Parts: sequence; structure tokens; C-alpha cells
Amino acid sequence: MDHLRMHSADLTARNIDQLAELFPAVVTETRDELGEVKRAIDFDLLRQELSDHVVEGPQERYQLDWPGKREALFAANAPIAKTLRPQREESVDFDSTKNLFIEGDNLEALKLLQESYLGKVKLIYIDPPYNTGHDFVYNDSFAQSSSEYLERSGQKDESGAGLKSNPESNGRFHSDWLSMMYPRLKLARNLLRDDGVLVVSIDENEHAHLVELGQQIFGLDSYVGEIVLKNSSKNDQRFISIQHEYIVFFVKSRSVNGGQWTERKGGLEDIYRAFANLRARHGDDWDAIHKGAQAWYKQFSPSDPIYGSKHYSWMDERGVYFPADISGPNDGQYVYPVIHPVTGVPVKEPSRGWAFPESTMDRMIAEGRVHFGPDHHGVPKLKTYLSGTEDQSLTSVRFVDGRAASKRLRQLFGNKVFTNPKDEILLSDIYAALGVGDSDIILDMFSGSGSALHAAWEFGKKNGRHPRFIGIQIAEHLHDSLKTAQGAARQITANAINMLEELEKPAVVSEIAKQRLRVAGRQIGIDSQVDTGFRSMKIDTTNMADTLRVPDSLAQGELTGLVDNVKPGRSGEDLLFQVMLDWGLELSLPIAREEIDGREVLSVDDDALLACFAQDVIPTLITSLAARKPLRVVFRDSAFVTDSARINAEQVFAEVSPSTDVKVI
Repeated sequence: MDHLRMHSADLTARNIDQLAELFPAVVTETRDELGEVKRAIDFDLLRQELSDHVVEGPQERYQLDWPGKREALFAANAPIAKTLRPQREESVDFDSTKNLFIEGDNLEALKLLQESYLGKVKLIYIDPPYNTGHDFVYNDSFAQSSSEYLERSGQKDESGAGLKSNPESNGRFHSDWLSMMYPRLKLARNLLRDDGVLVVSIDENEHAHLVELGQQIFGLDSYVGEIVLKNSSKNDQRFISIQHEYIVFFVKSRSVNGGQWTERKGGLEDIYRAFANLRARHGDDWDAIHKGAQAWYKQFSPSDPIYGSKHYSWMDERGVYFPADISGPNDGQYVYPVIHPVTGVPVKEPSRGWAFPESTMDRMIAEGRVHFGPDHHGVPKLKTYLSGTEDQSLTSVRFVDGRAASKRLRQLFGNKVFTNPKDEILLSDIYAALGVGDSDIILDMFSGSGSALHAAWEFGKKNGRHPRFIGIQIAEHLHDSLKTAQGAARQITANAINMLEELEKPAVVSEIAKQRLRVAGRQIGIDSQVDTGFRSMKIDTTNMADTLRVPDSLAQGELTGLVDNVKPGRSGEDLLFQVMLDWGLELSLPIAREEIDGREVLSVDDDALLACFAQDVIPTLITSLAARKPLRVVFRDSAFVTDSARINAEQVFAEVSPSTDVKVI
């Protein structure tokens, strides 16, 4: 039987495989730091393959460079000896939910998810640390070689590599932020579907760099625009008072994602309700209704979505409308007299002629679809009804009260426990505009307080389409944040610590997100048909014990202790999820637990995978599992006492279920 790899994929090896298919001549051999021969790429040949002229040396080219870029690329490709361990007690509806929440460093999480979610994610939303000089960036450890990186990552006890401040006095102020973002976006791109979208919240400090970085990773035509989010009225900065943030959009493929992104205009229900009241008051006095509507619209400021529809101030039997231009696209295209219905005199004609031929115009007038002025001196207009124009393109400027999301989160918790949460209602609207559908996957790798995850539930409740989510958040310690927090932020951090301590939870940011999901899920309720559960997972060291020893340093009595290669204290479910990662199975698949011949057997997705991690297996168990004809089956290597027992098990499956992939750990 073959052994499962039990660590994340070596993306460097995968990249070499892909280059070898395209350019076989550039693959060569070299020796690694231990003197072992390995495959490598001849980069001079590769440059020549990609050039239409003779390459004599380094060529100038358009790209974004910074100190540490090569190390960041290395960090993206290097494998890690980590796994995801399920946390049942921290989860909600563990056995039935399709949602995942991962606690740990998102760089490691993205590596672990590469096989299981390659090309499956519809939308990635991220709200990365803003590079203000006071916030935090991820303190990644760049090793000197892949072997050292693998060894170091396997020995770390804490999930995540920690956080550090990035003051502007640091000569690598921008470079550190770019080095943090580069490997994460590179890995995230692999997870996106071809029609997938990356959505990033960012402020002015790194906005320009983010656009260039996204274009470098996703392609020059990947950047499709941004929303400028007016969310503040502060007036306390030098030079220019910054009162906005950005939400930047990238697509993985313009040829697949055509960008038909539309949203429903805001405030429509209020507008329809106001006109219904005016109709009840004035009957068919359309002029009175028009004057009443104009007065009603005046109460709204430009930041209110209703203000954007204020030109819809007229009404007739069909509904609310605004009089639009009725002139033709070309000068003199259609020229003919149009008689005013009251004065009986031809009306003033538009300078470019009419938009329609005379027969069409006669029909539209008869149907009451042309708006005439009080007499023939004005040019008639075309009635454009609000009911037919409720959707609009996703607009690039938004007015959002920055305090609204904080207020809702405070109401959810009963206290203010997080600073500047993103607006889950706005994110829900963005999901709708981007066409997120049933069972689509939304990934947020900087989950913070969980706004993007909560937004998936709000979106499902409102639209009847229920996406799944994967949230990732490092276990940033709030006590560390409290030491540097000032003013209101210090009190908010203290509130969060008190809340989590009362709940007997660790004082870390990831716990705020999980608690938010628990409370928000109860509020949304089961009647909404929304899957308000989540499987909580935690990044940890691999389940596999280090059994490699140098013979000269190994005593005879130590041999028996190296028979089992699984670390003590790791459960069958721990092992199962590492196997699922290795086999590329989605971590949200249903899992059933049963007992056969006194041994625990775990079935994933109706026997897509059967796993038995008992210390020993017997022939009757092997026969029972083979009879179910699973797609895959896995055992402990140490469960087979002898080589003949392992060979006999392989033979049983070969005869009873030859299509089953049998492996051991």
C-alpha cells in the first residue's frame, strides 16, 4: 500500500511540472543543500522561451518590485508539516453544516486548503491589516531552504506566525506589507473558480500597491474597478481629510466572468410607499402628486440611496416614472409633427428629431407612454418607469454610515467589543451584485469579527440563495493589543477580553468571530433555511510523529516506541481530517461514525472515504469494508502486524472492490 503524504502540497514541484509540460527544454537537474539531485528550472532558457528576440541579459520590464519579494514567493511555495484539527466543542451543528471557521495563520491555512478547494471558490473577500504604521502585519518567518522551512513549521506549537507593528519609520514600511500580502494572494488565486472574484477592502496607504500587486498575480486585465466608500466626516488631518476607503475588485478571468454585475436600487420600498400615500390623498391629480413627491424627496441627503431616485417624481396609472429624453441618436433621423393632446397644436420638436418612427410614436402616445407638458411649447418626454429600472450597474461611489455596522455589532454583543467592523449589509449587497449562488463558496482569510461570514447568512436570508463560507482568523491575543491600545480602542479591547473571559473562552480575536456567528445564527433562526452552523478547525502540527532517527543515535530499547507514527493524543477524527486534506476532499463533507468488529470506522460522504485508525485490524473488518465498495479506504500502517497481513488486505480489496484506492498513514 502507498503512504499518504500527510503534509501540504509542494507547490514548487507542481510549478516545475506545469513548466515542464509547456517548455520541456527548460527542465534540468541540480543538487540541493544536502547534495541530492533534484529537478530545477534553467531560468536563462525559460527567459529565452518567452522572448521573441535573443536574450543577452536582464531585461527591463513592467512589474512591481520590492525588497523581500523573492522570499515572499518562496514562502508561498514551501510546504508545511501542519494539519487542521476539528474542534467539535467550539462548533455549531458540526455534523450537518457546510461552513468552516479556521483558527490560525491564513498563509498556512491557504496551503492546507490547496488540494481540497483548488478552483472551487466563487468569491474571496479580504479586509487585510491596513498599513497605517500602528496596525499589525503578519510576521512571517522566511527560512533559507524548503527543508528548513518544513522543519521549522512542523515544530511550532502555536498556530500562526504572530503579528508585529510596522511603523512608518521602518525602511521597509511598504515592503513588509507587500511581502505579507504577496504569498497569500498568490495562494488565494489558486482557490478561485474561473468566474471567481477577489474583493479587497483597503485604505489610501496601500491602495496603489494593492492594485499593482493584484494585477501582477491575477493578470493585467484582472483589475475591474473599485467602490469608493464614503464612511466618515472627520476633519482632523493635515493636507486632505481622508473620509473614504476603497473596495477593490479583481476577476480571475474576464473571458469567463463577463461582469454583468447589477444591484437593486436602494429605498425602492419607501418610494413606492410614499407614492401610494400620495395617490390615496390626491387621486388622479398627477400634478399634485408630482409636487408632493418633490417635497418628499427634499428630506433626503445625497448619502441616502433614495436621493439617487429623486428624478422619479411623476406618476400615472402604470406607476412611478421620470420623463426621459425622446430625441433620436442621429440628427434628423425621424422628423414629423406631433400634436399636443390638449392644445391641438404641433409640439416643439427635439433638435435631433424623434427617437422612433411615426407609427411607433403614435402607438406610444395612444398607450399613454409619452409625457406632454402643459402646452405645445415644450418637447414631450418618454415615460421611464421605476418598476422597469429597479436594477442598476454596481456603482463606484457609496455613502455608508461608518457607525452603523459598529452599532449593530454592539447590539449583537450587548457591548462594543470590536473597532471598525466591516458592514455586513453592504457585503451582502455585494454578494448579490456579483451573482453569488446556492452552495457557492465565500472565503474570508482575514475574518476579524466575522462580518463577511455573517454577511453570507444575511444574503441567504434576503435572497433565498445559500452560499457556504470558509473563514480564517489568526489567534491574535487581545491582551497584547491592550498594551498598545489608546483611548476608546483600549476600552473596546478591554470589553472584548471581559466578554470572552465570562464565556470561558481564550482572549483572542478569532473567538470574537466565533461568538458573533453563534449569536447571529440564533437571531437568524432555523425558519430562514439558512445554514447557521460552522465547523471549527484549528491549525496544529502534523498528526504524524517524527520517527526518523540516525542509526548511531538510536538505542535498542527505543525501537518499540517508534512503531506507531501517530502522535499521542490525536483522535481518529484528527487523523481523518488530515487524510481528507491529503486526498483533496472538501472539509465540509458529512461524516458518519460507526463500530464494526469493535473498532471505530468513519465514513465520509456515503463511503467516498472509509477510515479505520484502530491499533489493529482483523480480516473480518477488512472483508466488511471491502464489501461496501468505497472509493477510498485508509488504515494505520502500524495496524498491520506483519507484511503478510497488509498484503492479504490489499488482496481482499483487489478481489472484492478493485476500484477502491487503499492507503495507509
